[in-house]
Amino acid sequence: MNDLDDQISALEQGQTTINAKQTEQIAYALASSIPANQVLAFHGELGVGKTTFIRALAKAWGIKENVTSPTYNLYKIYQSNDRCLIHLDAYRLEKSADFENLMINDFLNDPWCLAIEWPEKIEDSIPSDAWHFYLTIEENTFHHLRLARLQ
Repeated sequence: MNDLDDQISALEQGQTTINAKQTEQIAYALASSIPANQVLAFHGELGVGKTTFIRALAKAWGIKENVTSPTYNLYKIYQSNDRCLIHLDAYRLEKSADFENLMINDFLNDPWCLAIEWPEKIEDSIPSDAWHFYLTIEENTFHHLRLARLQ
């Protein structure tokens, strides 16, 4: 196994962080191993670090813009030389048809990554090969991250 395999394996087992900086470091290290044209689904309550994780991925991919939660815009598009990142907050969507109406596929420029917060709102639209990140807060202090993906 190489370092990237070790990092992915550790994340699949679950990792605990004590602050946002540690969460960002995990995302930054993982960014190079995320395949092009990949959907990432971020599960977790408000404040668990979903946007923090996505912001670190963007930075690792060379995106210079400040990545913020797209709650009111529904989605934001960021571009670097390495990747097009579409950051979607599905919280206000009622069903998968609402997602289809956003016509996000029209903005997926190779290589792309579609990062979805609150994917359970549009679960019928999430492809089976998506990487699912589960984020929780334990003991009101520690953040726990776990990756689930098809093998």
